[in-house]
Amino acid sequence: GAARGVAVCGLAMLLGACSPTIRVDLLPGPEPLEPVVVLEKDARSSQRVAMIELRGLLVDSVRPTLLGGGENPVDRFIAQLNLAEEDPRVKAVIVRVSSPGGTVTSSHILYTELSAFRERSGKPVVVSIGEVAASGGYYVALGADEIVAEPTSITGSIGVIVPTVNVSKGLGMIGITSRSVVSGPNKDMANPLEPMQERHFEVLQELVDGSYARFRGLVVARRPALKEADVGLATDGRIFSGERAHELGLVDSLGGVREAHARAKALAGVERAQLVRYVTAGELARTPYAAGPAAAGAQQGEREFNLVQLNVPGGAVGGLGNPMETGGIYYLWMP
Repeated sequence: GAARGVAVCGLAMLLGACSPTIRVDLLPGPEPLEPVVVLEKDARSSQRVAMIELRGLLVDSVRPTLLGGGENPVDRFIAQLNLAEEDPRVKAVIVRVSSPGGTVTSSHILYTELSAFRERSGKPVVVSIGEVAASGGYYVALGADEIVAEPTSITGSIGVIVPTVNVSKGLGMIGITSRSVVSGPNKDMANPLEPMQERHFEVLQELVDGSYARFRGLVVARRPALKEADVGLATDGRIFSGERAHELGLVDSLGGVREAHARAKALAGVERAQLVRYVTAGELARTPYAAGPAAAGAQQGEREFNLVQLNVPGGAVGGLGNPMETGGIYYLWMP
């Protein structure tokens, strides 16, 4: 028996040494991005306008995929801005936004990076609003030189939300109680397992008011066509069609990607320029409207939020993923 065991082990080692190694990478890193021409492919010029897509929930975290990997949408956006800045053939950038918003901080990071890109590179930026650029999606759009919206787009929702859920009363009815041991009266703020205290709402309201003041001030500063008499209406949290947003001065003109491309060329002072998108090897980009893996991951993030992340600062009700990873204060439209 012992001799047979040694022989079997020796045979296994021999076969292992001789056989090829097969490596399956279930958590791949980000793939290199390459430019692909998607419009004006026969343009008689090497000059380019780069189109960068910003789609889905805006969160500074990796959105999971089926195999557990994924990309951070903030990281991908900034990486594409860097490519556009470093390429001397790129004369302008279009940011195609289809997003209901996201966390306050992620929205602000994206806005800041877009503004810094414009200042450093001197390359004009045009935002093209697709299906929706609401709340944080619109916040990012304010970093552009011009905003072009489809007349049927949804935009606006200028405001802040901290969604909370409290299940303490329901749990108490079935004999379940909770008691947190805390260092201070506000440490368990918005704990869904214990009754919400009014003083907790007052603290949260102060936080919301500060973020809203920043958003509102940015709208006033960046949208000079918005009349003072319309500021209250435009920033009370309601949504608008692209057409109504244009009437109010929240966007500069109406149109789609082609119109945004024309405006980008005009601002850059070039007559012809190919429109390119940055894609990885596995992405299809036949037209400007193709949605890549990052977009799909962002949409998955939206579903996660809708199903689970009725998020409260102290926790969440549900069981998909990690609902704590995004915090609890949002520039987000929640239809």
